[in-house]
Amino acid sequence: MRRSRIRIIMDILEVVEGEGSARPTHILYGANLSYERLTRYLKELEEKGLLKSERRGGARVYRLTREGARLLHELRRIEKLARAFGIEL
Repeated sequence: MRRSRIRIIMDILEVVEGEGSARPTHILYGANLSYERLTRYLKELEEKGLLKSERRGGARVYRLTREGARLLHELRRIEKLARAFGIEL
């Protein structure tokens, strides 16, 4: 079964949240995405203000913004409600 767009976004945000900040390679493996798909999602999430990127020691790292953390919290609530009705996101 293919993951939904929402599930992929949640996976990316959860990887970043779990680490506090994460390099693209760590997100790629943690969210199980190809490099091409990952770069598209990271760009979109950054444009929407959900992730912020910065250079740290020459490497790019991503961290959640306040809005990203809020979205992740709300998506978890929606997922919990959906599961109560037998629906997977």
